[in-house]
Amino acid sequence: MARSKIAKEQVSALLAHLGTSGTVIAPHAKGQKSFTFQEMSDPTRVVLDYPRTLVPPKKYFLPPKETLLTFDLTANDYARPDLVATPRIFVGLHSYDMQGLLRLDHAFSRGVPEANYLKRRENCRFVGVSYQPDEYHFASSVGIPVHATEGFDLYLSEVEGGYLLEVLTEAGAQLVTGFDQLEPLAEAELPAEPKSPGRLRIHYHRLPDLFARAYESAVWAEVSRRCTGCGSCNLVCPTCYCFDVRDDVAVDAKGGERVRLWDACMAEPFAEVAGGENFRHHLSSRQRHRLYRKFKYQSVGTEILYCIGCGRCSSQCTAGIVLTEIVNAIYEEQYGGDALRRVAYPSSEVSP
Repeated sequence: MARSKIAKEQVSALLAHLGTSGTVIAPHAKGQKSFTFQEMSDPTRVVLDYPRTLVPPKKYFLPPKETLLTFDLTANDYARPDLVATPRIFVGLHSYDMQGLLRLDHAFSRGVPEANYLKRRENCRFVGVSYQPDEYHFASSVGIPVHATEGFDLYLSEVEGGYLLEVLTEAGAQLVTGFDQLEPLAEAELPAEPKSPGRLRIHYHRLPDLFARAYESAVWAEVSRRCTGCGSCNLVCPTCYCFDVRDDVAVDAKGGERVRLWDACMAEPFAEVAGGENFRHHLSSRQRHRLYRKFKYQSVGTEILYCIGCGRCSSQCTAGIVLTEIVNAIYEEQYGGDALRRVAYPSSEVSP
């Protein structure tokens, strides 16, 4: 594993060099406070020092809306879109977003593999970057350190005056071949792991066991007093992959298309079935289901948590609900303490 140093003023040149190997997708500023992954057109507009993007990079592999097939009702025939896996370099991913993609890889490669997702994952390379955790990050509490490099081909750790660049794979070495503005380092001390203000009070290995006893917890009802059921938490989550499939028939009724769209288990219609029944009509049951998917259901047989601690659901919740407060309230309920009031009411509010 080779290590070099690159000055901050040379990062744009590195990005331009990466662009010779494929389409570069990187974080960009959106508005005054937000950030989003988008295709790079100007290397100087890429932002590597950012807390989190609005939507995770999964949107490039599992689009919010995609056409699965088109059909011709007059000919009784259909056709699938021809997906082409063009070379793409994803730059500036944090360790938790890379782990989110690895979890999607696991989910979509089991059983009947999801061909569209796996095709889009081909010919992709990943360049990670370190970050400074804010009050919503808790990735280290679910076993994902800031400097976790699994899945990356290159990794940039911020140091004084620039970045420490680690070449992690042969593909990563090829990406920087010919770039002569790196300062080779025979020995380099890796930056210390930053501390996260947001933390869970229980070790992540014990979370599935905690949730095994939390199904009838009073916390779910308390959280639902604030929740509006908007589904924002689902839509920004890197490991939510539930979808709906819909056939849209053209106005002439001669053809149409079958589309797949992101869906949200926090939305009331999600669990509706024929006859108008709804298995999760109440917000409390939907909140419970959302967290059980992250900390219990998908961990059975895999020992993989599907919450990566990015903090998107908390930072973008319209009701100010913080996921760590829910989990910590369940912990205190089982092991002593009273966190129900903090879950039901924000710190700025007073309980009636």
